[in-house]
Amino acid sequence: MLTIENLSKTYPGGLKALDQVNLTMQAGMFGLLGPNGAGKSSLMRTLATLQEPDTGRVQFAGIDVLKDKMAIRQTLGYLPQDFGVYPKVNALDLLDHFAVLKGFTKRGERAEVVSALLQQVNLWEHRKKAVSTYSGGMRQRFGIAQALLGDPRLVIVDEPTAGLDPEERNRFLNLLASIGEDKLVLLSTHIVEDVTDLCPRMAVMARGKVVLTGEPNEAIRALENKVWKRSVTREEIAQFKTQMTVLSERFVGGKPTLHVYSDSQPGDGFIQIAPNLEDVYFLKLRQAA
Repeated sequence: MLTIENLSKTYPGGLKALDQVNLTMQAGMFGLLGPNGAGKSSLMRTLATLQEPDTGRVQFAGIDVLKDKMAIRQTLGYLPQDFGVYPKVNALDLLDHFAVLKGFTKRGERAEVVSALLQQVNLWEHRKKAVSTYSGGMRQRFGIAQALLGDPRLVIVDEPTAGLDPEERNRFLNLLASIGEDKLVLLSTHIVEDVTDLCPRMAVMARGKVVLTGEPNEAIRALENKVWKRSVTREEIAQFKTQMTVLSERFVGGKPTLHVYSDSQPGDGFIQIAPNLEDVYFLKLRQAA
Protein backbone atom coordinates (compact mmCIF):
# COMPACT_ATOMS: atom_id res chain seq x y z
CA MET A 1 0.00 0.00 0.00
CA LEU A 2 1.19 3.52 -0.86
CA THR A 3 0.04 6.23 1.53
CA ILE A 4 0.58 9.93 0.85
CA GLU A 5 -0.22 12.38 3.64
CA ASN A 6 -0.33 16.20 3.44
CA LEU A 7 2.28 16.43 0.70
CA SER A 8 3.11 19.99 -0.38
CA LYS A 9 5.72 21.52 -2.67
CA THR A 10 6.29 25.16 -3.65
CA TYR A 11 8.95 25.99 -6.22
CA PRO A 12 11.12 29.13 -6.22
CA GLY A 13 9.02 32.00 -7.50
CA GLY A 14 5.97 30.94 -5.52
CA LEU A 15 4.49 28.24 -7.79
CA LYS A 16 2.61 25.82 -5.53
CA ALA A 17 2.89 22.52 -7.39
CA LEU A 18 1.49 20.30 -4.61
CA ASP A 19 -1.04 21.49 -2.05
CA GLN A 20 -1.81 19.12 0.84
CA VAL A 21 -2.05 16.00 -1.33
CA ASN A 22 -3.55 12.94 0.41
CA LEU A 23 -3.90 9.60 -1.41
CA THR A 24 -4.01 5.88 -0.64
CA MET A 25 -3.27 3.27 -3.31
CA GLN A 26 -3.43 -0.53 -3.29
CA ALA A 27 -1.74 -2.99 -5.66
CA GLY A 28 -3.02 -2.83 -9.23
CA MET A 29 -3.45 0.02 -11.69
CA PHE A 30 -4.10 3.48 -10.25
CA GLY A 31 -4.78 6.38 -12.62
CA LEU A 32 -3.79 9.96 -11.87
CA LEU A 33 -5.61 12.36 -14.17
CA GLY A 34 -4.98 16.05 -14.61
CA PRO A 35 -4.14 18.72 -17.19
CA ASN A 36 -0.61 19.95 -17.78
CA GLY A 37 0.44 21.98 -14.74
CA ALA A 38 -1.88 20.14 -12.34
CA GLY A 39 1.02 18.82 -10.26
CA LYS A 40 1.12 15.25 -11.54
CA SER A 41 4.79 15.26 -12.57
CA SER A 42 5.76 17.02 -9.33
CA LEU A 43 4.05 14.24 -7.40
CA MET A 44 5.72 11.55 -9.52
CA ARG A 45 9.16 13.10 -9.04
CA THR A 46 8.60 13.33 -5.30
CA LEU A 47 7.53 9.69 -5.05
CA ALA A 48 10.55 8.69 -7.15
CA THR A 49 12.80 10.54 -4.64
CA LEU A 50 14.01 12.97 -7.31
CA GLN A 51 12.92 16.01 -5.31
CA GLU A 52 12.09 16.87 -1.72
CA PRO A 53 8.64 18.09 -0.69
CA ASP A 54 8.24 21.00 1.72
CA THR A 55 5.93 19.05 4.01
CA GLY A 56 4.24 15.67 4.14
CA ARG A 57 4.80 11.97 4.60
CA VAL A 58 4.92 9.02 2.18
CA GLN A 59 4.86 5.33 3.15
CA PHE A 60 5.12 2.31 0.88
CA ALA A 61 5.08 -1.28 2.20
CA GLY A 62 6.55 -0.16 5.53
CA ILE A 63 9.20 2.09 3.94
CA ASP A 64 9.38 5.79 4.81
CA VAL A 65 9.88 7.00 1.25
CA LEU A 66 11.15 10.47 2.13
CA LYS A 67 13.62 9.32 4.79
CA ASP A 68 14.84 5.98 3.41
CA LYS A 69 15.43 6.77 -0.26
CA MET A 70 17.78 3.86 -0.93
CA ALA A 71 15.20 1.36 0.35
CA ILE A 72 12.42 2.65 -1.88
CA ARG A 73 14.71 2.89 -4.91
CA GLN A 74 15.41 -0.83 -4.60
CA THR A 75 11.73 -1.62 -5.09
CA LEU A 76 10.83 1.23 -7.48
CA GLY A 77 10.54 1.31 -11.28
CA TYR A 78 10.19 4.76 -12.87
CA LEU A 79 9.42 5.79 -16.45
CA PRO A 80 9.58 9.60 -16.66
CA GLN A 81 7.77 11.67 -19.24
CA ASP A 82 11.00 12.13 -21.20
CA PHE A 83 14.18 10.08 -20.98
CA GLY A 84 17.39 10.27 -22.96
CA VAL A 85 19.37 7.47 -24.58
CA TYR A 86 22.90 7.10 -25.95
CA PRO A 87 22.58 7.78 -29.69
CA LYS A 88 24.44 4.70 -31.03
CA VAL A 89 23.78 2.10 -28.33
CA ASN A 90 21.43 -0.76 -29.14
CA ALA A 91 18.64 -1.91 -26.86
CA LEU A 92 20.40 -5.07 -25.70
CA ASP A 93 23.58 -3.27 -24.63
CA LEU A 94 21.75 -0.32 -23.10
CA LEU A 95 19.43 -2.48 -21.00
CA ASP A 96 22.46 -4.55 -19.95
CA HIS A 97 24.13 -1.30 -18.81
CA PHE A 98 21.06 -0.31 -16.81
CA ALA A 99 20.97 -3.79 -15.26
CA VAL A 100 24.54 -3.33 -14.02
CA LEU A 101 23.54 -0.02 -12.43
CA LYS A 102 20.57 -1.81 -10.83
CA GLY A 103 22.92 -4.28 -9.16
CA PHE A 104 22.97 -7.29 -11.52
CA THR A 105 26.70 -7.97 -11.34
CA LYS A 106 26.71 -11.61 -12.50
CA ARG A 107 26.87 -11.73 -16.30
CA GLY A 108 24.81 -14.91 -16.75
CA GLU A 109 21.99 -13.76 -14.45
CA ARG A 110 22.02 -10.33 -16.07
CA ALA A 111 21.77 -11.80 -19.58
CA GLU A 112 18.73 -13.85 -18.57
CA VAL A 113 16.98 -10.85 -17.02
CA VAL A 114 17.69 -8.57 -19.98
CA SER A 115 16.55 -11.20 -22.48
CA ALA A 116 13.33 -11.88 -20.58
CA LEU A 117 12.44 -8.19 -20.30
CA LEU A 118 13.06 -7.46 -23.98
CA GLN A 119 10.81 -10.37 -24.87
CA GLN A 120 8.16 -9.23 -22.38
CA VAL A 121 7.96 -5.78 -24.01
CA ASN A 122 8.09 -7.33 -27.51
CA LEU A 123 11.44 -5.79 -28.50
CA TRP A 124 13.58 -8.92 -28.74
CA GLU A 125 13.67 -8.93 -32.54
CA HIS A 126 14.75 -5.26 -32.46
CA ARG A 127 17.38 -5.73 -29.74
CA LYS A 128 20.31 -4.91 -32.05
CA LYS A 129 18.84 -1.59 -33.19
CA ALA A 130 19.88 1.69 -31.59
CA VAL A 131 17.20 2.84 -29.17
CA SER A 132 17.54 6.36 -30.61
CA THR A 133 16.09 5.02 -33.90
CA TYR A 134 13.02 3.49 -32.24
CA SER A 135 9.52 4.82 -32.81
CA GLY A 136 7.84 6.60 -29.92
CA GLY A 137 5.96 3.48 -28.85
CA MET A 138 9.05 1.28 -29.05
CA ARG A 139 11.00 3.74 -26.90
CA GLN A 140 8.24 3.74 -24.29
CA ARG A 141 8.26 -0.06 -24.24
CA PHE A 142 12.02 0.02 -23.77
CA GLY A 143 11.45 2.51 -20.96
CA ILE A 144 9.11 0.05 -19.25
CA ALA A 145 11.73 -2.69 -19.63
CA GLN A 146 14.30 -0.61 -17.74
CA ALA A 147 11.67 0.33 -15.14
CA LEU A 148 11.00 -3.38 -14.49
CA LEU A 149 14.63 -4.24 -13.75
CA GLY A 150 14.83 -5.79 -10.29
CA ASP A 151 11.15 -6.77 -10.26
CA PRO A 152 9.92 -3.61 -8.48
CA ARG A 153 6.72 -3.61 -6.45
CA LEU A 154 5.98 0.05 -7.26
CA VAL A 155 6.06 1.22 -10.89
CA ILE A 156 5.53 4.89 -11.78
CA VAL A 157 4.82 5.92 -15.38
CA ASP A 158 4.44 9.59 -16.25
CA GLU A 159 2.43 10.51 -19.39
CA PRO A 160 3.51 7.33 -21.20
CA THR A 161 1.10 7.41 -24.16
CA ALA A 162 1.34 11.10 -25.12
CA GLY A 163 2.17 11.32 -28.81
CA LEU A 164 1.74 7.62 -29.59
CA ASP A 165 -0.35 6.49 -32.55
CA PRO A 166 -3.47 4.42 -31.72
CA GLU A 167 -1.83 1.05 -32.44
CA GLU A 168 1.24 1.77 -30.32
CA ARG A 169 -0.95 3.21 -27.56
CA ASN A 170 -3.04 0.04 -27.41
CA ARG A 171 0.06 -2.14 -27.38
CA PHE A 172 1.57 -0.09 -24.55
CA LEU A 173 -1.65 -0.08 -22.49
CA ASN A 174 -1.92 -3.87 -22.83
CA LEU A 175 1.64 -4.13 -21.53
CA LEU A 176 0.82 -1.93 -18.54
CA ALA A 177 -2.28 -3.98 -17.78
CA SER A 178 -0.25 -7.19 -17.64
CA ILE A 179 2.31 -5.57 -15.33
CA GLY A 180 -0.39 -4.23 -13.01
CA GLU A 181 -1.64 -7.69 -12.06
CA ASP A 182 0.83 -8.08 -9.16
CA LYS A 183 2.34 -4.60 -8.62
CA LEU A 184 1.16 -1.11 -7.84
CA VAL A 185 1.37 0.75 -11.15
CA LEU A 186 0.80 4.48 -10.86
CA LEU A 187 -0.22 5.87 -14.25
CA SER A 188 -0.04 9.65 -14.55
CA THR A 189 -1.77 11.03 -17.63
CA HIS A 190 -3.98 13.76 -19.07
CA ILE A 191 -5.60 11.25 -21.46
CA VAL A 192 -8.92 10.19 -19.93
CA GLU A 193 -9.23 7.07 -22.11
CA ASP A 194 -6.05 5.63 -20.58
CA VAL A 195 -7.65 5.63 -17.14
CA THR A 196 -11.03 4.46 -18.44
CA ASP A 197 -9.40 1.47 -20.14
CA LEU A 198 -7.02 0.40 -17.38
CA CYS A 199 -7.64 1.68 -13.88
CA PRO A 200 -10.11 0.39 -11.27
CA ARG A 201 -9.19 3.34 -9.03
CA MET A 202 -8.17 6.88 -9.85
CA ALA A 203 -7.67 10.44 -8.67
CA VAL A 204 -8.05 13.79 -10.43
CA MET A 205 -5.61 16.62 -9.74
CA ALA A 206 -6.02 20.31 -10.48
CA ARG A 207 -3.88 23.25 -9.33
CA GLY A 208 -1.81 20.99 -7.12
CA LYS A 209 -4.79 19.56 -5.26
CA VAL A 210 -6.59 16.21 -5.38
CA VAL A 211 -10.16 17.14 -6.37
CA LEU A 212 -11.55 13.61 -6.77
CA THR A 213 -10.56 10.10 -5.76
CA GLY A 214 -12.36 6.78 -6.06
CA GLU A 215 -13.57 4.30 -8.66
CA PRO A 216 -14.18 5.59 -12.21
CA ASN A 217 -17.53 3.80 -12.47
CA GLU A 218 -18.76 5.33 -9.20
CA ALA A 219 -17.77 8.81 -10.37
CA ILE A 220 -19.60 8.25 -13.65
CA ARG A 221 -22.75 7.00 -11.87
CA ALA A 222 -22.81 10.21 -9.81
CA LEU A 223 -23.47 12.13 -13.04
CA GLU A 224 -26.34 9.96 -14.28
CA ASN A 225 -29.25 12.04 -15.63
CA LYS A 226 -27.14 15.21 -15.32
CA VAL A 227 -25.28 15.39 -18.64
CA TRP A 228 -26.88 16.89 -21.75
CA LYS A 229 -25.70 17.59 -25.27
CA ARG A 230 -26.75 19.77 -28.16
CA SER A 231 -25.38 20.88 -31.51
CA VAL A 232 -24.92 24.66 -31.60
CA THR A 233 -23.61 27.36 -33.89
CA ARG A 234 -20.22 28.95 -33.33
CA GLU A 235 -21.94 32.19 -32.35
CA GLU A 236 -23.95 30.47 -29.59
CA ILE A 237 -20.99 28.90 -27.78
CA ALA A 238 -19.94 31.98 -25.80
CA GLN A 239 -23.54 32.65 -24.76
CA PHE A 240 -24.09 29.11 -23.49
CA LYS A 241 -20.82 29.24 -21.55
CA THR A 242 -22.06 32.23 -19.56
CA GLN A 243 -25.44 30.62 -18.86
CA MET A 244 -24.58 26.95 -18.18
CA THR A 245 -21.88 24.61 -16.88
CA VAL A 246 -20.37 23.61 -20.20
CA LEU A 247 -18.21 20.52 -19.73
CA SER A 248 -16.77 20.27 -23.22
CA GLU A 249 -17.15 21.40 -26.79
CA ARG A 250 -16.19 19.41 -29.85
CA PHE A 251 -17.03 19.09 -33.51
CA VAL A 252 -19.34 16.24 -34.46
CA GLY A 253 -20.09 15.93 -38.17
CA GLY A 254 -18.56 19.35 -38.70
CA LYS A 255 -20.86 21.04 -36.15
CA PRO A 256 -19.92 22.28 -32.67
CA THR A 257 -21.51 20.07 -29.97
CA LEU A 258 -21.65 20.96 -26.29
CA HIS A 259 -21.79 18.67 -23.26
CA VAL A 260 -23.52 20.47 -20.37
CA TYR A 261 -23.89 19.56 -16.70
CA SER A 262 -27.33 20.29 -15.23
CA ASP A 263 -29.74 18.72 -12.73
CA SER A 264 -32.62 19.43 -15.11
CA GLN A 265 -33.26 20.21 -18.77
CA PRO A 266 -30.91 23.15 -19.45
CA GLY A 267 -32.77 24.46 -22.49
CA ASP A 268 -34.48 23.74 -25.78
CA GLY A 269 -32.76 21.19 -27.98
CA PHE A 270 -30.63 19.59 -25.27
CA ILE A 271 -30.73 15.78 -25.12
CA GLN A 272 -29.89 13.82 -21.99
CA ILE A 273 -26.97 11.41 -22.55
CA ALA A 274 -25.11 8.76 -20.57
CA PRO A 275 -22.11 10.34 -18.83
CA ASN A 276 -18.56 9.12 -19.25
CA LEU A 277 -15.30 9.65 -17.39
CA GLU A 278 -14.41 12.60 -19.58
CA ASP A 279 -17.54 14.39 -18.36
CA VAL A 280 -16.51 13.67 -14.75
CA TYR A 281 -13.00 14.94 -15.44
CA PHE A 282 -14.09 18.21 -17.04
CA LEU A 283 -16.67 18.87 -14.31
CA LYS A 284 -14.02 18.54 -11.59
CA LEU A 285 -11.68 20.86 -13.49
CA ARG A 286 -14.45 23.45 -13.88
CA GLN A 287 -15.27 23.25 -10.16
CA ALA A 288 -11.59 23.62 -9.23
CA ALA A 289 -11.00 26.64 -11.49
